[in-house]
Amino acid sequence: MSRTFDSLIPSIAQRESAWLQVRERLARAPKGLLHPTITISREYGCEGYPLAERLKELFEASTGEPWNIFDKALVEKVASDEKLSLELLSHLGDESRAMDVLKTHFGYLTHDEAYGKLVKHLVQIATAGNAIIVGRGGAVVCQDLKNCHHLRLEGSFAFRAATLAKRLEVPLAEAEEMVRTQSKLREKFISECLQTDITASRWYDAVFNNERLSVETIAQACLPIITGGWPEQGAFRSSQ
Repeated sequence: MSRTFDSLIPSIAQRESAWLQVRERLARAPKGLLHPTITISREYGCEGYPLAERLKELFEASTGEPWNIFDKALVEKVASDEKLSLELLSHLGDESRAMDVLKTHFGYLTHDEAYGKLVKHLVQIATAGNAIIVGRGGAVVCQDLKNCHHLRLEGSFAFRAATLAKRLEVPLAEAEEMVRTQSKLREKFISECLQTDITASRWYDAVFNNERLSVETIAQACLPIITGGWPEQGAFRSSQ
């Protein structure tokens, strides 16, 4: 029996609970201390979520603090849930911080009202830190946030289709059609909303060939990139 993407990702309730724990922990941290956030962009079919899961393990070990992964579903949950939105704002203090970032970078929100609401919360999540944001145009949206580092995964069509077929347990032909269709729809939507090419390398601190490098290799390579460039060096322990 084939699987869906939802079956590959922990439940919203489980991750919502984890995020609230992260927010509570960060609220007790010294005021003014920045916490890092990572955004992961990927060509459709690349192993973005597996990479996020491995980075979460590595950075929790390195910082001694909880981290959380935000994909489309969890960001939308935060954006639509008034209670969660208030939890987020109670930590950040002022919603205008997110709006200032968006206006500075774009001069406008976005051309899609629903996505615009999501983007506002995305910036708030990234500002709070200890977050790994998968997709949603995070690298572009959070480009001007000093606590953010941006990664991108790429790979050939054949690799992405084969990886997707294996993960979802579907025939290769079905996976190939999914990659063809979803690649165009996903990048077209985000690019049009943000009026930029999200595939351009200038948005990213590092671009990895997921076909040649495993998730573990990429994750291990990312650790020194983030810790070495982080202004609050005390946030990280020595390499594990």
